[in-house]
Order: sequence, then structure tokens, then C-alpha cells
Amino acid sequence: MSKGLVLLNMGGPNNLDEVELFLKNMFNDPNIITVKSDLLRRFIAFMITASRKNEAKENYAALGGKSPLVDYTKALVAKLQHALPDTYVTYAMRYTPPFATGAIEELKTHGVTQLCILPLYPHYSTTTTKSSLEDFQKALDLADFHPKCTIVERFYTHEGFNQSLCRRIKESLGEAKPEDYTLIYSAHSLPQKIVDKGDPYQKEVLSHSDLLTDMLGKNGLVFADTITAYQSKLGPIKWLTPELGHTLEALKGKNVIILPVAFTIDNSETEFELWIEYKEKAQEYGVLDYRVATCPNDSDAFVEALCDLYHRNTIA
Repeated sequence: MSKGLVLLNMGGPNNLDEVELFLKNMFNDPNIITVKSDLLRRFIAFMITASRKNEAKENYAALGGKSPLVDYTKALVAKLQHALPDTYVTYAMRYTPPFATGAIEELKTHGVTQLCILPLYPHYSTTTTKSSLEDFQKALDLADFHPKCTIVERFYTHEGFNQSLCRRIKESLGEAKPEDYTLIYSAHSLPQKIVDKGDPYQKEVLSHSDLLTDMLGKNGLVFADTITAYQSKLGPIKWLTPELGHTLEALKGKNVIILPVAFTIDNSETEFELWIEYKEKAQEYGVLDYRVATCPNDSDAFVEALCDLYHRNTIA
């Protein structure tokens, strides 16, 4: 019986020509734009894409002409393949190549009959985990490919994963004292109406923040304060609060470390929004020292955590 592991993520443009494709596919996702009418969703997606594509291209150009998520994911897959020599490891993106169809062809070629599907989202949300799993299942059905599957739907409580986040915080802190800093857990925001309909994302993010604060304290890292905030809101509707910018504005004269708690791989929301845009805002608001912890990416600690999740979710 041949084993396989496939990592799922949203994806990001591999080049500037894919920026429009990325936006178009994302905003045509019924889990993102939740209107019932497909025609209305396509119209909304067209309008958002048209209004955002030029600015988005400029942002990605500032990051080297593509999303940083692409190369980090390739490096992570390579390390996992080395750590799991008896398992075929690959990945699929939701909105940009390589899509699920390509990953499934790889799995078929390698004779995989037992598959672990691991979305790289620590918290479950209909907008991320559910969307990626639905997309992958649809591709499995179209390919008439039916391996025995196990699924990791969430892993924010996994100790090894959380240790990898603590290490990133320590790296960002360096020789500085934690009691001199406010630690902000920054998560990608969601429209409030999605949470009100039962999406567990916010509840899991808040629980995760408490777990991390407790773990950090047990490791002797007690910060002046810890706050959970939300970034990347879009449009005039109500989104989760507090918004990260408003949180930073209230921290004039303070030192801040940001942990992107809902991201496992660095992307435009971290390397552009957090490292550039929010840094500029923090300076305007009078934040004294502003730091951003790196995502786990292909770190050895994250690789070890994913291997453990894989082994725990592999059919005996």
C-alpha cells in the first residue's frame, strides 16, 4: 500500500501575470463571497478584481514579482519528503497553480492508495479549510481517484506546532526582554456575518492565543500584554474586531511584536501587509519598536510537527 501526503493552501501568484487569476478565483469562491446567486457572485468578483488588481500587482512587485508563499511551500515539501522517505509528498493550491488536479495526477502516477490530506490552516474556517477540502474532493471525483483518505482539519492545539511558533517569537525577541513588549496575535479577519453563521474560526483563534500565552509563560516569556487582533479586512461590511491598525494606534510609546498566528507560511499578508504597511502605520502612531515574527515556513520544528500530525493521521 503506497502512502501519500498532500498539503493544501490558498496559493499565491507565481508571477505578476497570475495576480488577476488569483483574485478572480478567490472572489468567485462561494465560501468567500457567500451570496446565493452565482451570477451575482461573478459580478462581485469581477468588480473586486478590477478595482484591486493594479494595486495587488504593485504589492507583489515589491515582493519580487510573486508571492513568497510559493518558494516557502516548495522548500517545506522538499524537507517533508526527506523526512518521510516512504511517503510521496506533494501540495496543491486553491486559487493558483499547481491546482488539485495536478497534484492528484502525481499521486496516481506514484500509485498512492492511502492519502493524508493536510490543509496548512491551523484553525478551521469555511473560507479556508472547507473551501480547500471541497476543491480537492471535487478533483478526486473528476479524476475517478479514490485512495483511502484521512484529513487533518485543524492543528492549533498541537504542542509541536505551538513550540515552532514560540521559537519564532523568541527569534524575533532576540536579546530584548519580553516584559518590555506587547505581543499581538494577528489573524486574517473574516466578515462578522460568516462567524455569526457558525464559522468556528474566531473561537479557535482566541483559544489558540490563550494556549500560546500559557506556553510562553511556562517558558519564562511573560509579555507586558498580549492582544489578539485582525488584519486584511476588505470592503465596507462589518469584520472581526479589533482591527490591527486600531490596536497599534492605541500602543503609542510601546514596543510591539506581531505573531501572524493564523498563517503557517509567509505570504503577501505577512511580508507586505505586516512587514511594510503596518510597520509604516506603527511608526506614524508612535510605536517605539515594531517587530514581526516569521511564520514557521520550512523550519525544522514545523517539519517535525507536520510529520507527527501525518503519523497520527495515517491509517495503520
